[in-house]
Amino acid sequence: MTEGSRHVPCVGAIAHDATGRLLLIKRGTEPGRGRWSLPGGRVEPGEDDSAALVREMAEETGLAVEPGPHVGTVLIGPYRIADYRCTVVGGTLTAGDDAADARWVDATEFAALPLVDGLAETLAGWAVLPR
Repeated sequence: MTEGSRHVPCVGAIAHDATGRLLLIKRGTEPGRGRWSLPGGRVEPGEDDSAALVREMAEETGLAVEPGPHVGTVLIGPYRIADYRCTVVGGTLTAGDDAADARWVDATEFAALPLVDGLAETLAGWAVLPR
C-alpha cells in the first residue's frame, strides 16, 4: 500500500479577493461541523485535483475558479487535503452543498471565527492568511 492510498484524497481552495480577504466556508457536516474552513472536498474517481477544485468551489460557494499552484498538503484523520491557490473568475458567492455559510473575511474577522483545528497555524505557515 502506498502512502497516498491510505488517505482519502481531497482538495482545498485558497482564494483571496483584491483586498486580501480570504474565502472561507462554515462547515455544515462533519468533520468540523459549525466551524470555518477553506472550501473544498473529496477528489472523485477519474478527477484530477484541478477538476475537483473547480467542482467543489462551484458546489460549495457558487464561484467559478481557475486553479493555481499547490501551496501545501495536510493530513486530517483519514483525509489528505492538497490546498491550492485559486483565482475567482466568475459566479456569485452563495453557500451550497455541505457549506452552511460562505464569506470573504479579513484578518480581524478571521481571528474571531471558530476555525477548524490547525487552520490558522497552517495558513500562517504557508503565508496565506487574510489581510
